Amino acid sequence: MTTYMSPEQPPIPREALPPGWGLTAHCDGRFGYRYRAPPIDLVADRTAANQCHPTLGLNCCWELRCRYRLGDRSIADVIGCVSTRRAAADGLLECMQHIHDAGTLSGPAEVLAVLEDVSFSDFVPDCRTSP
Repeated sequence: MTTYMSPEQPPIPREALPPGWGLTAHCDGRFGYRYRAPPIDLVADRTAANQCHPTLGLNCCWELRCRYRLGDRSIADVIGCVSTRRAAADGLLECMQHIHDAGTLSGPAEVLAVLEDVSFSDFVPDCRTSP
């Protein structure tokens, strides 16, 4: 049975978060979590489904990104795109768990390497990668 996720409640309950993670942003179309070391943010933003394969019939999707600082610049790398808010929350939680399970990571490059192994539910194929 699928449960409805109210926009008012945190996407991921505090007790489900791996150690070191905390909620940093929470509104209807965006939510994010920060990790303390190395300092990174995982963010889910609702976006127009312009790049989605047209046969899916989606008008919006959720883009998952990893944000970090590199010198004086802020970098945001896309790590996935999913079709629902629930899948976005599940995807970010899966990313957090992979980072936690990896142990000590020295920086963003190692974090991104860990995130390459994450598989997202409700993955949204885009026009460039789908027939």
